[in-house]
Parts: sequence; structure tokens; C-alpha cells
Amino acid sequence: MNLLKYRIKTFCKYKDLVKELVQRDLKLKYRRSFLGYLWSILNPLLVMIIMAVVFSQIFKKKIVNFPVYLFTGRMLYDFLKQSTTGAMKSVVGNASLLKKVYMPKYIFTFAKVTSCMVDMVFSMGALVIVMILTRAPFYWEFLLCPVVILQLYIFCCGLGFFLAQLNVFFRDVQYIYNAVLTGWMYMTPIVYSIDMIDSRELLFVIKGLNPLYYYVAQFRDLIYYGRLPGPRIFWGGWLIAFLMLAIGVWSFQRAKDKFILYI
Repeated sequence: MNLLKYRIKTFCKYKDLVKELVQRDLKLKYRRSFLGYLWSILNPLLVMIIMAVVFSQIFKKKIVNFPVYLFTGRMLYDFLKQSTTGAMKSVVGNASLLKKVYMPKYIFTFAKVTSCMVDMVFSMGALVIVMILTRAPFYWEFLLCPVVILQLYIFCCGLGFFLAQLNVFFRDVQYIYNAVLTGWMYMTPIVYSIDMIDSRELLFVIKGLNPLYYYVAQFRDLIYYGRLPGPRIFWGGWLIAFLMLAIGVWSFQRAKDKFILYI
């Protein structure tokens, strides 16, 4: 309990630094961009239009309002990809600063995931535009989206901590993880419906062993289907999120004192 209080006290002490790091990441991302933060809406919107045009011809008879269906899955995957990839490089990328000034090393990883989460919140505007253009109904369950985003945010923090400490010792992790992300995307029902899969083994892998499925399924239930998620995927999403956070924090804290020897 005393350790937990110490961690919370330390985090509060550096909360202004976290704020500055998040603002720095957002400013660097949109630096010299004419559209600025508006690009966080236009970029996913343009990508979704291209993908929707291509894949809607394949699934037009099986998935109603495919653009919204695609967007609700792709948006969460993009957040997972960008946040964990950035978090993985956060410690190594700030090596020069860590060698000069003492500060909690997890701050950089946490700030990177948080900045990506803020960026995803901006991109919700693109989702609303797509829903309006395709005349998709707006259900009251839409207001519960922050619950799913919070679950995924916690999961990405945990995975980010795990990857960040691993990348300090094994720099080729980033190349392996890029391959994992590609496979992860295809193993998640983003551009296809889970009902299209007949293989029981593949269904077990997607529904039982793919953490992202829990968040995409919940997000689609709230926005696309207008219903509350089932208890399995709802509580499963929370369980997976906190389990990943525990693994990530434990591995990061265990290895942090050795970082200075490898960065």
C-alpha cells in the first residue's frame, strides 16, 4: 500500500511533465502542417474512403453500411498500432534526456500512449462525418464509447510498457512487432464480419486469443448495432486491459534500473 501511495505521489509530482510531453508529441506531429489538428480528422477520413470504396465491392451484399462498419474497427486498430509503436521507442528515443536528468522513465511511455489517445479522440469527428454522410442512425449507446476507449487505453499502456523495456535490450523487437501488427490486423474482424468465418478453430483464435476483438466488438455494438455489449466481451475487455497493464508495469519496473547501461 505504501508503495502504491509512493507511485501515485511521484506521478502527481511529474504530471506537468506528462502534459508537456503530450503537447510536444501533438505539436511535432502537426508541425508545418497547413491543416494542423484538422488533419487528425481528414487523414482517417481519406483512408476510410479509399478502403471503403475497395472493400465495399467485396462485402456490399453481406455488410450493411460498410463505411461505418469499417471505420469502427479501423480506428481502434490505428490507435493500438500508433500508440504501442510509439511507446516501444519512447525510452530509447529519449536516451539523451534520461542520461542528463533524473525522472521516472515510465513518463515517456505513458505520455506517448496518452498523446495517441488524444489524437484518436479528435478522429471521432471523422466517424461522425461518415455516419452523417451514410445516414447511419445515432444510438444513445454512442455516449458510452469512452468506456471502450478507456479499456483500450489501459491495454495499450500495459503493452507499451512491455514493449518499451523489451526494445531497450533487443532493438530488433520493433521489426518483429511490425510483422505482428500486420497479422493482428488480419486476425481482427475489421474489413470482414465474424459471421463470414466457418472454421471453429479460427473463430476460437479470434474470439478467445485476440485482445483487440473485445474492444472492436464492444465499439461496434455501441455505434454500429446500437446495443449494449454482452457481459463476456465487456468484462473480458476490462480483465485483459488490467492484466496487460500489470504485466507491462511489472516488466518495466523490473528492468528500468538496467536501462542506463543499454540506451
